[in-house]
Amino acid sequence: MDTLGRMDRTGAARDAAVKIVQVLHDHGHTAYLNGGCVRDTLLGIEPKDYDVATDARPDVVRRLFDNTQYVGESFGVVLVRLNHVSIEVATFRIEWGYQDGRRPTQVQFSDAEHDALRRDFTINALFEDPLATSEADRIIDYVDGRADLEAGLIRAVGDPDQRFGEDYLRMLRAVRFAAWLGFKIEKRTARAIRNHAHQLGRISPERIGQEVAAMLTPAPPARPATAIRLMQRLRLDSAVLNEDHAAVKIPTTAALRAKRGNPISYATVLAAWMLDRHVFHDEKADTAAVERFVEGPMPAVVRRWRRSLCLSNDDRDALRAILTHLPRALAWSSQGVALRKRLLATPCWPQVFALLCAERHRPGVTALAGRIDREAKALFAEGVAPPPLANGDDLIAMGHKPGPEFRRLLDAVYDAQLEGRIRSRQDALRWLQQAK
Repeated sequence: MDTLGRMDRTGAARDAAVKIVQVLHDHGHTAYLNGGCVRDTLLGIEPKDYDVATDARPDVVRRLFDNTQYVGESFGVVLVRLNHVSIEVATFRIEWGYQDGRRPTQVQFSDAEHDALRRDFTINALFEDPLATSEADRIIDYVDGRADLEAGLIRAVGDPDQRFGEDYLRMLRAVRFAAWLGFKIEKRTARAIRNHAHQLGRISPERIGQEVAAMLTPAPPARPATAIRLMQRLRLDSAVLNEDHAAVKIPTTAALRAKRGNPISYATVLAAWMLDRHVFHDEKADTAAVERFVEGPMPAVVRRWRRSLCLSNDDRDALRAILTHLPRALAWSSQGVALRKRLLATPCWPQVFALLCAERHRPGVTALAGRIDREAKALFAEGVAPPPLANGDDLIAMGHKPGPEFRRLLDAVYDAQLEGRIRSRQDALRWLQQAK
């Protein structure tokens, strides 16, 4: 969606949310905009969505609006659809009885102040009264969240040990907000995260994976390198990846940059982080060390990260492919034209090249990346994946049976084509006849 489209959608969402507040107010209820939309508006960021909090009970909300449905009945959350926009309307509540480190077992409807006190971070516990007649009355702040916004701090509401003990996923949310907004995590809050970091393993891989993907998919406002540094500093990396804590430097991850309009993928960030943790923690690591990792422990590490982060099949395959092809890129100088063209023709090549360029902290890599960039242009101009001039049907017609030798001959004749030694179908058939 283009910028104008996003603005139209955001404007429509705010209009719908304000209309809901107005209707609730007209019927004698307190109602505010709340949470992320208030935070982002105060920071000058366009909110992604708008939520409403009110003292009206869910059944009242459903009576006042025509198009509604429960999306969290036990938590008092109703989805109201108004003017083609869906707005979550939640009744003020308090919660207690957390037993699984994620969700409360007891919920009681309450007022705005107590609702603010149950929330995770002060910057997310702000309310906005869009009907206020003065600017001074517009923001309702029970937890000094506005001061923390101005100071650039992520601070837990109340006792941070209690907040994280209620919901361990909040520890990753603290990292995500800090990375997204460029904020610092307040000292007591950071200390509590370290104290509870080992408990993160009680959270399902699906939820952990969702938070990590939101942090490491490199599109604004994500700052992957910042998020990774925070996870490692707060000792969350162990539970996130199901491996020993490692407070390593991440030069490769930090140096990732999009090349020629090809955005960096989530899988590429994971590949860079994996190399930083498992290869480049040794400052003496060379090209051979990358190859040894790929041929040795890499498959097992990919499987572990896949389980820990609940990676999709596509992300797992992309991660494995990027790492597998990286040593081939590092060995560019020793490869012939056919191997180079095959490498350039792989779908993951733009990500492999971006990862290679990010290894500029290692001697010789910057010069190698420059050479590959120059030579690849000429190879792309020639065509790196032309249609084969001969195929399996031709081999069968010559009396060959499918098998290892069958595959070897097809690869060999295609390599000859890529290198320009074969330029026509007749040349390819003649080559196969001579190779019998």
